[in-house]
Amino acid sequence: MNRVQSVYIHIPFCTQICHYCDFVKFFYNEKLATEYLHALVNEINTTITGKQHKVRTIYIGGGTPTALNYEQLRFLLEFLNEKFDVQNCEEFTIEVNPGDIDREKALLLKDSGISRISFGVQAMDDKLLEEIGRVHRVKDVYKTVDLLNQYHFTNISLDLMYALPNQTVEQFQESLEKALEFNLPHYATYGLQIEPKTVFYLRHKKGLLPRPTENDEIQMYELLREQMSKNGVKQYEISNFAKPGFESKHNLTYWSNQFYYGFGAGAHGYLPGRRITNLRPLPAYVKKAMGDGQPILQTEEISLRENIEEELFLGLRRIQGINKQSFKDKFGFSMETLYKNELEELEEQQLLYEKKGSIRLTDNGLLLANKVFEKFMLDDSDLVSIS
Repeated sequence: MNRVQSVYIHIPFCTQICHYCDFVKFFYNEKLATEYLHALVNEINTTITGKQHKVRTIYIGGGTPTALNYEQLRFLLEFLNEKFDVQNCEEFTIEVNPGDIDREKALLLKDSGISRISFGVQAMDDKLLEEIGRVHRVKDVYKTVDLLNQYHFTNISLDLMYALPNQTVEQFQESLEKALEFNLPHYATYGLQIEPKTVFYLRHKKGLLPRPTENDEIQMYELLREQMSKNGVKQYEISNFAKPGFESKHNLTYWSNQFYYGFGAGAHGYLPGRRITNLRPLPAYVKKAMGDGQPILQTEEISLRENIEEELFLGLRRIQGINKQSFKDKFGFSMETLYKNELEELEEQQLLYEKKGSIRLTDNGLLLANKVFEKFMLDDSDLVSIS
């Protein structure tokens, strides 16, 4: 059985570029999008031969996949149904923005086997939506949730952001309460990160981006955890909350440091022993993908040191943490062999604790996760004793 059981597909087109987004994205153009889809199909066919390939999860992200017109979206979904065994896929996700889909597209998604919707809301506040460069408004959120319910999509994840420019704790609380009123099974909630090559980055460099204080950001995160728990939505990862059984299987592939294909411009794949990054510029990607079907920017061999570090960084994001026996089974030595002092120090600082044979972040550890992760950085000399 193929060890790579998850597939990520990147659709880089948007009708509007958000001020905070650093993903590979381009303004939607019908002709460009059609060329891109044919290139994408050739890349996938070159990498995976045959039809009805069995995979556990498929995730179509962006950009905005539903920025594609109906015929383009149908072309993509028909190809994926031919290439992969969608009927037996455990989770088939597509990202959707409020106001992006109509009845025709909703029916197409349903008939094509899409089982999960990742819904990019970000804020339930029209003024904030405008300030972060979103084109939808709160009324569009309600209309789209109603449409998805009409077509019996039961696995919907709603994205929210906090620590936005000019956002107060009270404003975030209001957004959160409105989002929770939908009673959805999954919520993904992220603090704003200022990424290079974004509108917000340029404003930040000029001192023109008023942001909440660190204390306010901590209050927002604590409020988030408290309200989710109160509403029966359980935290299972630093930024993700779900009702039992609705945890994102695809994202758990990432956090469990398991293998996945990445297709499309700028996509990342993680295959046994190597990480692959695709070309980002659209013309370069299309030309190479239509040529030999391998639009690769770089292939990076994953060393043992990097594999161990990623196992820690990703695994500790999960609330259940890292099982010590599973770590030993995977690498052939215990965590204490490499990290005895670090584990003791972090436990003394009340940033880590052990429960049922797993190492987990405490509540304070969740707030200071990057500080914890730094402790698990290795030098190659650290591995001499186990080689």
